[in-house]
Amino acid sequence: MNRLILAGLCLLCSTFSLANPASDLRDKAMNPKLTVPERVKAIKALYPDMLVNGEIPRRRICIWDIGGRSGPIFAAAQDQKPKMLEYGIEVDMEAYTSESILSEDFKAGKCDAALMTGLKARTFNKFSGTIDAVGALPSLKHVKVLLRAVSNPKMAKYLEHGDYTVLGVSPAGAAYIFVNDKKVNSLTKAAGKRIVVLDYDPVQTKMVLQLGANPVPSDIVSAPNKFNNGAVDILPAPLVAYEFLELYRGMEPDGGIIDYPFSQATMQMIGHKNKFPTEIAQLLREQFYAGFDETVKRIEAETNVPDKWWIPIPDEDKRNYEVMMQDARIELREQDYYHPKMLTLARKVRCKLDPSRFECPNPKE
Repeated sequence: MNRLILAGLCLLCSTFSLANPASDLRDKAMNPKLTVPERVKAIKALYPDMLVNGEIPRRRICIWDIGGRSGPIFAAAQDQKPKMLEYGIEVDMEAYTSESILSEDFKAGKCDAALMTGLKARTFNKFSGTIDAVGALPSLKHVKVLLRAVSNPKMAKYLEHGDYTVLGVSPAGAAYIFVNDKKVNSLTKAAGKRIVVLDYDPVQTKMVLQLGANPVPSDIVSAPNKFNNGAVDILPAPLVAYEFLELYRGMEPDGGIIDYPFSQATMQMIGHKNKFPTEIAQLLREQFYAGFDETVKRIEAETNVPDKWWIPIPDEDKRNYEVMMQDARIELREQDYYHPKMLTLARKVRCKLDPSRFECPNPKE
């Protein structure tokens, strides 16, 4: 009997000894304290069948940029190619001016990964797509604190969904409300106005209708033109779009920008899991976060809005907006549009940076 027990224990020891090498390699590959070469070596040992001549095969990354190959997003992505090469990944990049076509090509496997807006990324990963939630992150400082948490290896499980994995999140600056009439300085005054909504997002249409306004479905490419041509009265857009997309044309002569950011926009890279296993995805997410400050400098250099366009709003209105946006986030959470875990993370960041906020003593998110 004792011999049988000993034999069983030896069998268990043998089983664990066989499992440990892979477990050790995975721990090394996910350990941010190790050097990149050490982690890449562990990744290659974990996935020998993925390698070609001992190297990770070239990957095709599709980049959405309204300016195509000459646009700022594509240029910034090109700057990352040497960094990815350090991680053992050679890439070819292709620019798309249509985010819808990019999304369909990515789903069809024509792209191994795709860089898109956070709003579009939500269709592939609700957790990361909730970073752009209305009012969730008041400033880029909040975004940095949140992304530091998101880039932690412990968060990896939330960044994979189905066949897709999040490879990185980058700030794109605050999003504001552009109007063609300075009198529209509050949401209550938006009633009857024509507001751009993204054609793939029915929730935006519902929210605009609740304001008593008229939703005008559009894609990202045509939306600025509709505003500049007077086909719509109100355009939500990142501030960096002001100069690049010449939004001052739509604001002339009596319009402006409501001086209150309603969200922090992001660009997110989503990959196919079979092309970017968890350990490689983790390396890339850390790389994205490491480039946060450089990205912010680029955003600030590209943002130049004259003071005359800003429409000030009273502090009381700002407080009302905060409550209104909290209510909207909770409603959209209940509708399974926003991810509850991300909303909780964002609320913790807000209260960490400002414990006096109304929501901190009695959190609802």
